[in-house]
Amino acid sequence: MLNELDSGALALVPVGRISEERKDQGIMLGAMLCRNSDGNEIELRTVSGLSKKLVPQKTDDKIIYVEPIVPPQKIDEALLPNDKKIHELTDEINLIVQLEDKTQNRKNRLEDLKKYRTELTTQSLEKVFSLYSFKCIDGNTVSLNKICTTKKIKLPPTGTGECCAPKLLNYAFDHNMQVLNMAEIYWVNDSAQKQNGHEYPPCDERCGIILPFMLGLEILYRDSDICVINKPSGLLSIPGRGEDKKDCVSARLKKLYPECIEQPSVHRLDMETSGLMVYALTKEAHKNLGRQFEGRTVQKEYIALLDGILPKKGIENTGCMELYFRLDVENRPHQIWDDVYGKKAITEWQILDVEAYTAPDGKTKNVTRVKFIPHTGRTHQLRLASADPHGFGTAIIGDTLYGKPVGDERLMLHASYLSFVHPITGNPMSFTNDAPF
Repeated sequence: MLNELDSGALALVPVGRISEERKDQGIMLGAMLCRNSDGNEIELRTVSGLSKKLVPQKTDDKIIYVEPIVPPQKIDEALLPNDKKIHELTDEINLIVQLEDKTQNRKNRLEDLKKYRTELTTQSLEKVFSLYSFKCIDGNTVSLNKICTTKKIKLPPTGTGECCAPKLLNYAFDHNMQVLNMAEIYWVNDSAQKQNGHEYPPCDERCGIILPFMLGLEILYRDSDICVINKPSGLLSIPGRGEDKKDCVSARLKKLYPECIEQPSVHRLDMETSGLMVYALTKEAHKNLGRQFEGRTVQKEYIALLDGILPKKGIENTGCMELYFRLDVENRPHQIWDDVYGKKAITEWQILDVEAYTAPDGKTKNVTRVKFIPHTGRTHQLRLASADPHGFGTAIIGDTLYGKPVGDERLMLHASYLSFVHPITGNPMSFTNDAPF
C-alpha cells in the first residue's frame, strides 16, 4: 500500500470536510489478510476516519477497499440539527475571549456559552454513536450504545468506530471471513505520537473499547507461544458438560487462533470470577507453564469485596490462614470443611479499605475491600476463606454458592495480578488489571 501510494497506483482522496487544524495530519492505513468461505485469500484495505478514502488506479478481485461502518452522510444528518448553533456559540465564545476588558458579567456569559455548547455537542455525539453497530466473531452484532452501557462509559471519544481495526474486522465477520493477519501503519506527516511508515497496534482509547466485544476476548498480550487475557465474569475458562457450556475462553481462543493447541488452558478461574489468565498456544509452552503452576512459582493476586466490615469482627489488617476443605459429594460443587481429609489451602490477605457499596436493589451498605494472595490453588479457595466460619465468616458479594447475592449481582472477585516466567524465552512477565468494581 505504501509503495502504491508513493507511485501513484493508489490515491488517498478527500471525501468529507477536513478542518483547518487537521488538514496536514497523517492517517492510519489498515490491511487485513483473510480467507473467504471459498478458501480464497482476500486482502482488505481501509483508512482511519471519515474524511478520506483509498482509490486504486486498477481494480483487483483479491483486494477489497472497506468503507466506513456508518456512511459519512448519515453522520452529517445526525450532526446537522445542532451544527449551526454550535458554530454560532463558538464564534461568540472566541469573541469574548479576545476582548481585553473581561468584566464579571462577560465571564459569567462565557461560562454559560461554553456549558450550552457542551450540552449541544454531547447531544450530537450521542446521535452519532447510536448509529454504530459491529459484527462480532460469533456472528452476533453489538451496538456501541450496548458496549458503553456494559463498560459504564457515558460518552466514548470522538471518532470511536472509525479506526482501521474495527472497520476491517466488521467487514470480515460480516462476510464470514477467517482473519489471518492484520497491520496498521501511520502514513505521511509525523506527529508527536506517531512516525511516518511505522506500524502501530490498535489504539487503547477507541479500539480498546470495541475490540474485546468484537473478538469475544480482551487480549492483553499475545505472541506465538502464549496469550494473556482479561476474562469477564460469567464466562467459563474451559468447556463444561452439555452444549450450553461449550462457550468458554479456550473455545474463543481457538476460534481466534486456529493454530492453537487443542487444550490451551493451564489454570482456571471460576465462571463468576473475572481477571487475568494465561493460555498456552503451543505444546512446549503448555508443558512449561503447567510445571510453573504445579511448582507454585506463579504469583497471583485477587481483589474482592466482602459483605461486611472485617475490622469490626476483630480481623487483623494483614495475615495468612490455613484451611482444609474437600468436595461435598452430596452437594456438588460445594466444598466443605474437613480437617482430616480436606486439602490444605493457604491464603494471605490484606484489608485495603472499608467502603460504601450500592446493591442492584438500590440499598447501600458498608463492605470490605480485600487483597488475597493464594499460595495454593484449591477449588473455591478464596470464596471459602471469605465465607466459611473457619475463615472470615463473611461471604464475597455476589457469591451464588456461599453467599446471598441480590438480583443479578456479580461475584465481586477479580484476578488483578499475574506473574510468571515466559515458557520459551525465560523472561519474567507480569500483568496488572484493575478490578472493575
